[in-house]
Amino acid sequence: LHYPLRRQRQMCIRDSYHAAQGSEICRQYIEDAQNEGDEALAQFFREVQEQNQRLVEKGKELLKKSY
Repeated sequence: LHYPLRRQRQMCIRDSYHAAQGSEICRQYIEDAQNEGDEALAQFFREVQEQNQRLVEKGKELLKKSY
């Protein structure tokens, strides 16, 4: 599928927003896993959080370039 540039920008904004939300949710999951003594699970959620944060930053960069 090919979307107009405006639609692609909207999708980038939407996906960056969801990545930011996911990063915040992971913060609670990390805390919960640590409270339960499950460091492996906490580490998994840290990695997910880091990936989400990278996606947010990449989305910001792309949007800056496109405007």
